[in-house]
Amino acid sequence: MFESAEIGHAIDKATFDAVVPELREALLQAQYELKDQGRFPVIILLCGIEGAGKGETVKLLNEWMDPRLIQVNTFDQQTDEELARPPAWRYWRQLPPKGHMGVFFGNWYSQMLQGRVQGHFKNAVLDQAIDAASALERMLCDEGALIFKFWFHLSKKQMRVRLKSLQDDPLHSWRISPLDWQQSKTYDKYVRVGERVLRRTSREFAPWYVVEGVDEYYRSLTVGQTLLDGLQAALKASGQSQAQPHAPPPTPSLDHLSLLDSLDLSQALDKDDYNEQLVTEQARLSGLLRDKRMRKHALVAAFEGNDAAGKGGAIRRVTAALDPRLYRIVQVAAPTDEESAQPYLWRFWRHIPARGKFTMFDRSWYGRVLVERVEGFCSPADWLRAYGEINDFEEQLADAGVVLVKFWLAIDQDTQLQRFQEREQTPFKRFKITADDWRNREKWPLYRDAVGDMVDRTSTEIAPWTLVEANDKRFARVKVLRTINEALEAAFAKD
Repeated sequence: MFESAEIGHAIDKATFDAVVPELREALLQAQYELKDQGRFPVIILLCGIEGAGKGETVKLLNEWMDPRLIQVNTFDQQTDEELARPPAWRYWRQLPPKGHMGVFFGNWYSQMLQGRVQGHFKNAVLDQAIDAASALERMLCDEGALIFKFWFHLSKKQMRVRLKSLQDDPLHSWRISPLDWQQSKTYDKYVRVGERVLRRTSREFAPWYVVEGVDEYYRSLTVGQTLLDGLQAALKASGQSQAQPHAPPPTPSLDHLSLLDSLDLSQALDKDDYNEQLVTEQARLSGLLRDKRMRKHALVAAFEGNDAAGKGGAIRRVTAALDPRLYRIVQVAAPTDEESAQPYLWRFWRHIPARGKFTMFDRSWYGRVLVERVEGFCSPADWLRAYGEINDFEEQLADAGVVLVKFWLAIDQDTQLQRFQEREQTPFKRFKITADDWRNREKWPLYRDAVGDMVDRTSTEIAPWTLVEANDKRFARVKVLRTINEALEAAFAKD
């Protein structure tokens, strides 16, 4: 795989100087067109042999292009903040917005390569990491990102010569780290693992480009021209997604019976039972969140439901007995301009809590398969692929020790109408009712079908849905609290 990157590619300086002005002008033009169109971000991943010129190439690209539109990120050792969250969190936070470019040193490939070479895990774990990387890139590309992956290569002899020359240069010796020399000792294994990674992750939506790093002129022009060709092709594309198989909405069941129809919405608690159970469950939750075993976990609760189903009231009962320093409530509405410039999961990744903390989402990432599906804010292909993307997202949370509970608060149409009317007649509740709420009632059957599909496709062993019968608010609030407590206790028991 790396043979052609060891044959001594070279370009003389005169040729380089003659080609660069036109290349720079074209790159700048493409970069500004990228910003003006604002249709997609560009992500550049840099991997390969130490001393092969990754840093020098990025420095040159910043000189050739507008550095204000290029965000360079370096991922070295994980910080305490990063270690307290799922591994992908650090990368999601740094994704460039649409119209911008992001350069990732030490990206998700670097961690898996070093871990395998150093013997921290076997090939089975490496293959899992490879699959996760491919899934992430597939999602980013489906969301519109343009990904370039460069492997800068040197032969073993070339690497040692390069490192020795840098070490002997007073102006550049600081660039040589112990890791560089360590890699020279494990070169054969590093290249062997690298080939395994490249072979399995070079796909049509995010191919690898292997660049020989000995000659700086050849290396720089190769990277520059590759970026230019890819940018120009993407900018010329119409941006219209292609028709996907299975894109039409699923066929309703023949008897028109949905999952929500099977719920017993008549369940209720009288006031005395409610007060007793509420206090018991609140005290139970308070003790669990202060338990020392919570240091290994974070807690995430996602609240979805019909309009006026009582999500806000349930959240308030959850927080009533808790220290405000331990939890955070994230209210999800229509995406802001900043959020719209990123993949849809970005705004949720940024709010994932650290270990020992608790975050509640009032509406969540399921908006992609609910409101966006029903209102036509995304294509059928987009929301159909979102089921798998969401399952992958939740699996990453679970693997990192996050206890995830998901609630759908269900009410019937008559109860919703009654609550809407009460809100309109009560001055301090009028802000809760909007024209959109009334309009959404007309799409009740569409939302019912969407909820059924959502639960069928995303209620998994690691992140099951809890359907809450919410016609009676007291019953719903106690069930929510009890479910959270049981989920925490189950996680502690597994420890």
